[in-house]
This record gives sequence, C-alpha cells and structure tokens, in this order.
Amino acid sequence: MKKILALLLVLAMTLSLAACGSKPAETAATTATEAPAATDAPAATEAPAAPAETEAPAAGVAKVALVTDVGTIDDESFNQACWQGVEAWCKRNNVEYTYYQPTEDSTDARVQSVAQAIAEGADTIVMPGYLFGATLTVVMEEYPDVHFIAVDVASGDLTVDYSTYYDPAANTACLTFSEEQAGYLAGYAAVKDGYTKLGFLGGMAVPAVIRYGFGFVQGADAAAAELGTPIEINYTYGGQFFGDANITAKMEGWYAAGTEVVFACGGGIYTSAVEAAKLHNGKVIGVDVDQSYIDECIVTSAMKQLQNVTETVLDALNNGDWATYGGKVSNFSLAEGEYVGLPTDADSWRLSTFTVDEYEALKAKLADGSVVVDNNSDDNVKPTVSDKTTVNYIG
Repeated sequence: MKKILALLLVLAMTLSLAACGSKPAETAATTATEAPAATDAPAATEAPAAPAETEAPAAGVAKVALVTDVGTIDDESFNQACWQGVEAWCKRNNVEYTYYQPTEDSTDARVQSVAQAIAEGADTIVMPGYLFGATLTVVMEEYPDVHFIAVDVASGDLTVDYSTYYDPAANTACLTFSEEQAGYLAGYAAVKDGYTKLGFLGGMAVPAVIRYGFGFVQGADAAAAELGTPIEINYTYGGQFFGDANITAKMEGWYAAGTEVVFACGGGIYTSAVEAAKLHNGKVIGVDVDQSYIDECIVTSAMKQLQNVTETVLDALNNGDWATYGGKVSNFSLAEGEYVGLPTDADSWRLSTFTVDEYEALKAKLADGSVVVDNNSDDNVKPTVSDKTTVNYIG
C-alpha cells in the first residue's frame, strides 16, 4: 500500500512540474516583428510609497526588451532610434532581444508591458521617452534585479502626480540630452544659409522640446547678429506629438505669409510641416534623428544620438560599469562626445552656403565651452535675443 501511495505521489509531482514548465529559452539573438499579445489590464496605478534603498543587480545582460513609447519601432523618431541601438548592440554581442508595444497610451499599459517583458525573461528594459517617468516609479522598486535604461527621462519626470518626485533607484539609469545645443546648431546653420523668415513648431511644451526651441532661437539670433541681418521667427506649439489638418493649415498660413523654413520638433508633428512646405516650396528642419530621407524639403535635422546613448549604456552594463550611470540622471552633451548635432553625410547635408567645416568649428566651440547655450526649460522665461531678431510667440 505504501509503494502504491509513493508511486501516486511521484506521478502527481511529475504532472505538476510539467504543467508549470515554460518554453525553452532561445539561444540566438532574435528580433520581434509584432507586439506580444496583451494581458488583462492592471488596476489603476497609484503613486508608490517612498522607495527603500536598493542595491544594483549584478552586471551582465541576458535579454534586452524595448518597450515603446507612443508609436512603433518604425516611427522615424524616438522608438526607432532606440530600437536600432538595441538591435545593433544585441547582434554585436549575441544577446537575445525583443520589443513590446503597450496596448494604449497610459502608465498602466506601460507597466503591464514591462511586467510581461520581465516574465518572459528580459533582465534589461530600454524605455524611450519622458512618459516612462511615471512607469519607473512603479517598476524600479518592484523589480530590483532588472536593469532599466530610461532614455530622455529626467528627474522631473519621475513622478505620478507632479507633487511627489523620486530619485532613480540603483537599478535605473536616466539619460538626458543637451537639446539646446542641437537646436542652436540648427538655428545658426539656417540663418547662415540665408534663411531670414524662420518658424518653430513644437509638439508639447515639455522640457526637451522647450530646450530645442530656445536653443534654435539663440542659434538663429547669434548668426543674425554676426551677419548684421534682421530675422523673424514664428514660434508655436501644436499641443500634441502628431500632425493633423489644423496644424497643417497653420503651417500653410506661415509659409504663404513668407516663412521659409520651419523647425518641426515633436515626434510625428513633422508630417504637418512637411505637407505644408511641399505646397509652398518651403523647407523643414527635422528633429531627434536624421529625417532627410523622409522628403527633399528637409534641409537638416537637430539630432540627439539616441542610438549611441543606448549602446553606450548597454556596453557599460555588460562590462560591469553600471555604476557610471545607475542610480543617476546623466546628461549627454557635446562635452561628453558626439551625442547631439546635425547630420553631415553628403546625402543629408542640404545646406547651400553654410559648410560642414563651419559647422564642425561651431560644434567644437560648444564642446569646449567657448559658446554656451542657455538650457532653460521654463516656457514662461523666453530667451534673450539681439535687436536683429524678432520672435512672434503664437498660442
């Protein structure tokens, strides 16, 4: 009787283990072509309690997952650039990788995608965009053994209610850029190239977009002062990160009234600027990545090297140097390396009189501090300009 009971117990344990088993781990680096199926939405996210002190998890990368911001991995902006960084680094290091696209634009959906990525084996999560700030307040303490690489997430983004703010935990690296330097280079180049009627079309008035715009104004003004040429800049926000008929109509009005080039700064909002420019023989300046391939009307792009930064921090993690970035908000400017700037490839450089050599000389001055750009991100405090520049702030 005891032997029979023992056999039954072994059989029950075997069946139980079989039921709990997971699929085998993949050994080769792989890409994902579709977002994984959604699971049930979690309850509404609440502001977490003050985090306890945590230690950074062990170094090394087994599997990387990127969770997209609003949009997809081919959005010609943030998601795509960070995904290219993940893909290039993982292929080079033979590390498995994939991506997840949240079911909706909400903190709950992003938390759910992070949880799913971790449940499916990811030990390193790449998050592109400031909207992940609220997500981090939930997940960085809940998953202390996972590394979070938050690209373009600043200290002011680590909040749920914009009342209580958090510092990055030891397992979290928040990475920001000196957008004001990229904007400065674009504005300076445009005026040096002969444009005197400029426009700035921002997405939403968030710090990164504000810094781009204010840098653009400062660069354009510096060039105007050097040349002794009066310039005019129309300046507005669309209140969203995508183009639509209303924004296109506003841009058409600008171009029809004489605006020559518009810096379209805010995700997919560039579509409205490009559409209007093509109707009026106008020009556009792209943002974040080299957008010259989108249309011939894009003369340059104010870039931040999202792919480079993603690869830099993955390298640090894999090489045991996580402490360089973990538990910190790190800013990447020209002083640190080639992290912001304009594209200089022959196919991308569509400026006529402003040369690559002149651009490199100006960039060197920004890198060594000879030229300093105000990095204010308070939209209520406008940049100071010379008497050569008129800025029309339009609501």
